[in-house]
Parts: sequence; structure tokens; C-alpha cells
Amino acid sequence: MAFSNKKTIPELVKLEAPHQTNEPTETVWMKCSKASVHRKTHRIPEIRFEDQRLSSFAGLVLFQALFNRLGLKEQLTGCFRHLKVSPIFGHGLTVLLLIVHLLLGYRRLQDMRYYKDDPMVRRLLGIARLPDVATVSRTLAGMDSRSVDKLRRLNRQQVLQRLDDLGLARITLDFDGSVLATGRFAEGTAVGFNRKKKGQRSYYPLFCTLAQTGQVFDVWHRPGNVHDSNGAQAFILECVQEIRAVLPRAKIEVRMDSAFFSDAIIGMLNAEGVEFSISVPFERFTELKGMIERRKRWHRLGDRCDFFEHRWKPKKWHTKQRFLFIRTGNRKQYKEPIQLDLFIPYEYGHDFKVIITNKRLSARKVLRYHNGRGAQEGIFAELKSQTQMDYVPTRRQAGNQVFVLAAMLVHNLNREMQMLTNEQQCATTERRAPLWHFTRLGTLRRQLIQRAGRLTRPQGTLTLTMSVNPAVKSELLHYLDVLKQVA
Repeated sequence: MAFSNKKTIPELVKLEAPHQTNEPTETVWMKCSKASVHRKTHRIPEIRFEDQRLSSFAGLVLFQALFNRLGLKEQLTGCFRHLKVSPIFGHGLTVLLLIVHLLLGYRRLQDMRYYKDDPMVRRLLGIARLPDVATVSRTLAGMDSRSVDKLRRLNRQQVLQRLDDLGLARITLDFDGSVLATGRFAEGTAVGFNRKKKGQRSYYPLFCTLAQTGQVFDVWHRPGNVHDSNGAQAFILECVQEIRAVLPRAKIEVRMDSAFFSDAIIGMLNAEGVEFSISVPFERFTELKGMIERRKRWHRLGDRCDFFEHRWKPKKWHTKQRFLFIRTGNRKQYKEPIQLDLFIPYEYGHDFKVIITNKRLSARKVLRYHNGRGAQEGIFAELKSQTQMDYVPTRRQAGNQVFVLAAMLVHNLNREMQMLTNEQQCATTERRAPLWHFTRLGTLRRQLIQRAGRLTRPQGTLTLTMSVNPAVKSELLHYLDVLKQVA
């Protein structure tokens, strides 16, 4: 048997003597033995279930303060005044319950039964008991297109209010679609392009996101079998005009992928005075491949990156535009289908892309600006993983659209609370990164929301008691103090 010669180093524990006077506290350092730290825990405690007004989500008090400041419950109720209201639970309350449901990290509607007795959830909603899952499902099924339009307007107003408070001189809009697939039939779904699950029915909404705040400004709902640009021109114009009505002096700029490349969209953006950068598809214009292959002299753009630019227009277009041709060094083997060589230029060790823009910046700055649109994929990832936007709860189209809008509101409210309680931390960058270092909702949920607490009334004062944790105490009180000041 082998024995270790290492000596156990006693642990030092800092003890602060309790003080009842104004004199400075005395710090005492004391050695701890191994026996005083470790305990044998073989016995399983007896389990009892009692109504102790215990909450697993004490951190919801932050969002209670935020909802009260925004008047969110009243605004949601106003979105459904045209519907026949339930004698007990209204449509606005149901949507607020969905927002809380997604804030807590739950996905399926059936998961509501796991927190239906939580006192903090009920206080946040302002009700003594939660509706049944069947009630929530029926309420969602009773939504209509007018309800969806009003919820979209409410979301836009919340974001526009934030932009008005910030008074930004430049606003960057990113447009792209995202697949919301479902394994069952739902109204308004269709079989479309899906890399992972071919033949699955889905929705394919078009989103407009704000780069500076990382919020979702609006969404255009569509079935899953449409092209990216379906209905895009009217939607883009509507978003631009909404923002310009609130901030007429702000410079608006747009970033999009190759699916939005068209003479109509580019002409509309030029007419509106909007700066843009759009990826150009090789498959639609064989001339682009010839330009690249005939090019002999490329200008250095950066490490393993070259470019040249050319004013050109397709045959049916009216005016010439600025095209940037980018060549990037890449040692990976080209594995795309060989038929695409008819349209896409191929040169071992290089990748090619073309960007059309009306910006007057240098090619380096235009490329960095355009590459910044990849941050929108991060927003989609957070919407699907943290607010369950890709879940399809009902068979009714309007109910599913309301669920998507509830997920968007959760994401935007998380960003709104952090912008309200923290100073702007970043300046405008070439990539148009967000102006704050945002904490993801999943992180905020683990750190603050999912905290055990007890609601009591000592001497008639409603009190929420949580365990003593310096990090939680400091951050939670910081949020509450700032929210009370801005109310």
C-alpha cells in the first residue's frame, strides 16, 4: 500500500466579529481542520410538501419592476379589446403568461403545471391562480390576424421608444429569414427547403433586427415554401418609414444576403436614401465569373484578402452600381457540387464573393460592415435556444404567430432591462456591434431569476427573503434601484 508524504495544509477562514457599535469590525483568521469541513451524509432526509409561500423564481421581482414601468399588462390587454374576453382570463393576460413562461426557460405549454403554485409568478401576473393548460391553448387558438397586427405594433413601439431615448445618428437594419419547423400539421405551414429535415413542414418568417441594440424590430410571417425575398420589398420599406418617422435625422443603413438582390429593392433603397450592402448571387449572372477569371491585378485588402471594384449593371437594370469583388485565401478543399462551376469562379486556395453597395467608404470598411451582419445569426440562435421561438404550440396560424411575437418580446425585454440599468459601454464600430455587452437570457436566468425565496409579511410588510449571496445581492439590488429611479 502506498502512502502520501504530503502534509495537509489547514485552511484559513476569515471571520468577521459581529458589531453593534460604530467601531470598525475586527477580522479574525482561524484555522479549519479537515474534520470540521467534511460530514458524512448517508441518510436521505424525509420529504414533505407544504404550502410555505416558497418561490423558485425570486428573481422575477426584477421583471415585475420592469413590467410596471412599461405598463406592459395594460398594453397587452389593449391589443385584444376587439375579441370576446373570457369572463376570468383575458387574451392579454394569457400572452403575459406566455412571456413569463418563456422567461423561466420552459418550452411546452404543458410545463406550466410545474410552477402553477409559485407565488412570485402569480404576483407578477396579478392573479390568485394560473389558468389550466387547456385554457391557454384555447385562448391561443382564438387569436386572429388583427391581434397579431396589434402585437407587432406594440413590439415596434417598444423598440422605437428605446431608439428615441438613445437618439442615435446611425441605425443599422439587418433582414433575413429563419425556418421554424414543426413535426405536425399546422395552419399556414408548407414544405420548404430544410437542410436538416427534408420534407418537414415549416414557417419561414422574415425578421428585421437592429444591430445597435440587438433587438428584433419586426417580423413578417410567411409559410415555409416561399423565397427569402417574398414580400420583402414592402416589409423593408415599412420598417424604414417607421424608424424615419421617429428619427427623421438618423442615417439608416441596411444589410442583406444574396436572396434580396434585385433591381426593385435596390432602386427602392436608393430612392429612400438608405445606405446598403447586399451579397450578389453568382448563379444569376454568369458575367461575374468572367470578370473574376479575367482579372489579373488584385488590390491588397488585408491578410489573405484581395479585392477590385467595378461599376456595372445587369442588362435589364437602369443604372450602374458599385460592385466589390472579394477574393479570400482558403486552403480547404472545395466540396460544393461540381455543376456550380458553371457559375461560381473556382480557383484552388481562394473563395470569392461579390457585394453591391452605395456606400462611399473604402472597400475595407464596406467589407467589415457587411460581414457584421453575421451577428443576426446569433440573435436567431438566442431566440430559438433561450426563448423557444421555434416551438409551434397550436394548429392555428394566428396562435403560432402570437407565440413567436411573445418570444420576441421576451428577448427585447431582456435587452431593454439591461439598457435601462447600464450605461452604454461601446462606441459604433465598423461591424456595427451592439452598443452594450449584453448578458444572454440563459445566463441571467441562472444567475438571478432562478433563485429560491420566501414571501412573508412581518409586521404587515410584504417581504421577499433570499439566501445571503453577495454576488446575487449586489446585482439584483443594482437592477432594482435603477428601475425605481427611471420609473
